Amino acid sequence: MDKSMAMLMIMVLSYFTAIANSQVKNIFLLAGQSNMSGLGGVVNNTWDGIVPPECSPNPAILKLDAKLQWVEATEPLHADIDANVTCGIGPGMPFANSLLNKTSFLGEVGLVPCAMAGNRISQWQKGTFLYNQLVMRAKAAAVQECGVTRAMLWYQGESDTTLLSNANAYKGKMQQFFTDLRSDVGIPDLLIIQVALASGTNYTDIVREAQLNPDLANVVTVDARGLELHKDNLHLTASSQVLLGHMMADAYLQTISTTS
Repeated sequence: MDKSMAMLMIMVLSYFTAIANSQVKNIFLLAGQSNMSGLGGVVNNTWDGIVPPECSPNPAILKLDAKLQWVEATEPLHADIDANVTCGIGPGMPFANSLLNKTSFLGEVGLVPCAMAGNRISQWQKGTFLYNQLVMRAKAAAVQECGVTRAMLWYQGESDTTLLSNANAYKGKMQQFFTDLRSDVGIPDLLIIQVALASGTNYTDIVREAQLNPDLANVVTVDARGLELHKDNLHLTASSQVLLGHMMADAYLQTISTTS
C-alpha cells in the first residue's frame, strides 16, 4: 500500500470515528411548567444564587440554549427559555449529574430545556406554541449532534387542578400529547418519565391519578408527593429538586436495565 492510500484510509477512518463519537450524546427533553423549569431557591422573584453540588457544571453536560446552540449547562438551566419568570434550581442538572455518577457508558448528556411556567395541558396539544417549540427544539438537538433522544422528563399539571373540567380532561389530553409528540419526533416508543404532582389546588388527586396510571406504554411515573415545598405550597425547594433529579435518574436507569 502506497503512502497516499494509507493517508486516505486514515482520513476515512478518522471521519467515521468522528461520526461515531458525535453519536454518543444522549439527549433528554425537559418539558412542563414551573416545577420543571425550576424555582428552587427563588423567593419573592429573586434567586438566592446557591448551586447545590449535585447541580454543578460538568463538561459532559450540555444544554441546547435559546439560540439552538450547544453550550455547557449551568443553573438556572431554563433562564433563557422560561424568560418571563425568575428561574432557579430545577431537576435537570441533578438528573444529568446523577446519571454520569452512576454509569460509565453514557458519554455526553445533552439537555433540551422546553418548560415554561403557568401552562395547562391544553397548551401542550399539537399545534400550540409550546408543542411546536418542543418539537422544533427536539429535532434541532438531534440533527445538530446526530445524538439519540433517550427520554422526555415531564413535570406539569398544577394549573389543571383548579377546575374540575380541566382535571377530568387531563388524562386524555396527556395521552394525546405523548402520542403526538412521539409521532412528530419520529420515536414511537420514546420513554417519558413524568412526575406525579407534589402540589396543586382543588382537584390535585384527579390529576395525580391520571399521572400515576397513564395507561400508555413506556411512560414511567415518579411521585413527588412528600417532597418539601417553598412557603407558597406550590414549588419544590432546591433540595427537593435535587432529590427529584435523582429519582428521575434512577427511574431512567431502572427502565433501560430492564429493557436491555
